[in-house]
Amino acid sequence: MALVPEHPDTANSLNNLALLLQGQGDFAGARPLHERALAIREKVLGPEHPDTATSINNLASLLSAQGDLAEARPLCERALTIYEKVLGPEHPDTATSLNNLASLLRAQGDLVGARRHCERALAIREKVLGPEHPDTATSLNNLAWVLVDQGDLAGARPLYERALAIYDKVLGPEHPHTAGFLNSLTSLLSAQGDLAGARRSCERALAIYEKLLGPEHPDTATILINLASLLRDQGDLAGARPLCERALAIWEKTLGPEHPYTMGCFNNLAALLSAQGDLAEAQALCERALATWEKVLGPEHPHTAGCLNNLAYVLETQGDFAGARPLYERALAIYEKVLGTEHPDTATSRNNLALLLRGPARP
Repeated sequence: MALVPEHPDTANSLNNLALLLQGQGDFAGARPLHERALAIREKVLGPEHPDTATSINNLASLLSAQGDLAEARPLCERALTIYEKVLGPEHPDTATSLNNLASLLRAQGDLVGARRHCERALAIREKVLGPEHPDTATSLNNLAWVLVDQGDLAGARPLYERALAIYDKVLGPEHPHTAGFLNSLTSLLSAQGDLAGARRSCERALAIYEKLLGPEHPDTATILINLASLLRDQGDLAGARPLCERALAIWEKTLGPEHPYTMGCFNNLAALLSAQGDLAEAQALCERALATWEKVLGPEHPHTAGCLNNLAYVLETQGDFAGARPLYERALAIYEKVLGTEHPDTATSRNNLALLLRGPARP
C-alpha cells in the first residue's frame, strides 16, 4: 500500500535519499529532502521526538558542509537539547550529538567549546559503552584533533594511540576503521615532525584500504592524498605527483568531477605543480577548482576562500600582483564573515594579503 506524503516512513525514505545525495556531493539536491523529512517528523512525531532530533542533526551536518556554520549551530544545539531532555544526559545519542556540536565549534575556531563537548562525549561513552568500545575510540580521536588544533601535540598522541589500540583489539588490525585511525595518527606524527613514522602509518593504512576496499575506492584515494602530502613535505615532489594524480582519477571516476573531494584534490595537485614550478598548469587547475567550488558550495564557503587563496598565490608567484590582490581580499572577506576575525584560517589569509602588500613577492 502506498504511503501518505506525511507518513514517518516517507520521512525515513527522504532522509536516506538526502544522505545518499549528500555523500555524492549534491548538497543542493539533498537540502530540500532533509528539510521535508524534518517538517514531516516535527508534524507527525512532535518537535521533541528523537527522530526529529536526528533530522535536525542531519540538516545541520549538511549546512556545515555547505559552509553555513552560523545557521547550522542553533540546529546542533536544538538537537542536543532534545536528546538531553528525552533520552537523558548520558545516553549514547546525546554523546553523538555532543560530538556533532564539537565538530561545528571546531570549524568555527571555538576550540575551548569544542574541547569541552568532546570531553563530555568521551566521558559518556566510557561510562555507558565501556573504555574499549569503537565509539569510545571515535571520541578519543575527536578530542585528539581538538588538542592538535590547540597545539597540544603531546596530549593528543596518547589519545590517538589508545584509539588505535582499541580498533586493533576490537575490530582487528586490518579493519577499515583501524586504517582510518592510522590516517589520523599519520597527521599527528607529521605535525610533530616525525615524517618517517607518519609515512609508515600512512603506508599501512593504504595497504589495508587497497586490500579490503580495492585500489579504486574513494577512501583509498584519501590515503593516497595524505601519502602524497608526506612525500611533498619530505621534498619528494616527483614521488608525490603520481599519487595525487591517481587519487584525482579515482575521485573523478567514483564521485564525479564536481564532488568536493575531487575539487580538493585539484587544489592539492595545483599546489604540488606550483612547487614544481609548473605555474601555468597550476593556475588552470586552481581556476577550474574555483569555478566548481562556487557552483557547488557557493561563493562564500570557506573552501571557496581557500581556493581563492591558492589561485592568488599562483598569480603572485608569476608576478601578477594586480591579479592576486583582489583574490586575497575576497578570501579574507569570506573568512571574516563565515569563520570570524580570530579564526586561524582568517589569520593566515590576512597574513597572505599583508605580505603581498608589503612586497616584494615571497620566495
